[in-house]
Amino acid sequence: MKIVFMGTPDFSVPTLRILTQTHQVVCVVTKADRPKGRGNVMTPPPVKVFVQQHNQDVLSGAVQGNVIDIMQPESYKKDVLEPILNQLRSYNADVFVTISYGKILPQAVLDIPRLGCINVHASLLPALRGAAPIWHSIINGDKQSGVTTMMTDSGIDTGDMLLTETVDIDDNMTTGELHDKLAEISGPVLIKTLKLLEEGTLVPIKQDHSKATYAAMVNRDTGHIDWNKSAMEIHNLIRGTNPFPSAYTTYNGGERVKIHKSIVSSQQATTQGAPGTVIKADKDGIDVITGHGVLRIIEIQADGAKRMAAGDFINGHKVTQFT
Repeated sequence: MKIVFMGTPDFSVPTLRILTQTHQVVCVVTKADRPKGRGNVMTPPPVKVFVQQHNQDVLSGAVQGNVIDIMQPESYKKDVLEPILNQLRSYNADVFVTISYGKILPQAVLDIPRLGCINVHASLLPALRGAAPIWHSIINGDKQSGVTTMMTDSGIDTGDMLLTETVDIDDNMTTGELHDKLAEISGPVLIKTLKLLEEGTLVPIKQDHSKATYAAMVNRDTGHIDWNKSAMEIHNLIRGTNPFPSAYTTYNGGERVKIHKSIVSSQQATTQGAPGTVIKADKDGIDVITGHGVLRIIEIQADGAKRMAAGDFINGHKVTQFT
């Protein structure tokens, strides 16, 4: 099948890699290069980096395949849309595939491919539609996640579902770990979907919109710890914001720290204290009273310092209260 692929971050790359090995990817559409780092160096998105390397390998004879065009439209507004549509039409693609592209496609784009546009979404739809399903799955304390292939329509993750693949989430899995797992299984699920699509045997399933939930974009404020919440809720926030944007709190009246790893302690608080009160600090970690239960901090990071074991952190910092 001839495919136009649309994706941007690291999450998209494993699926694109599999597609280049199994189908004819004629064009990749991704976001524009952006300034990055302290030097504001213009940096291509990971999908573009992959395509550039792929094209070099094809031209050098290191791998078989075709050179893939790259498109990076800044906008799909009406005043700039026609040239974009014309280029996309020129590929005569059977299907468009999107995975973490990061832009909403107008209906005029969706109408181009012969067999439609398929999206690979990192949740078990209709739960967690939107930009950040992996983060919210962990923060919510879900026991399962997965990927869903779906027919793309003009809504946000509202199209008919095609295939799903489920993964279990244990109590200590982080967003980073779930991200990598879902990225790994997305490609094979898509390949199965494309095979059934080509055979004409796919059975689309309407989403139950009444069961839909929304996963809004996360930012640095997402990681702020409210010690009035339960130990489990705070633990889920810590692993749900690992590695980005990181959970954070302050101690002793203002020193800010990031919390990277924790466990819910089986012990009960033996002393009275407000949520955030440290009841024990030793080589095993820092035990903190929460709104319900005790949370043990395992790994912590002060501003401008490296991540370290909480047991090492207390050697140079006396911590009595988190706020």
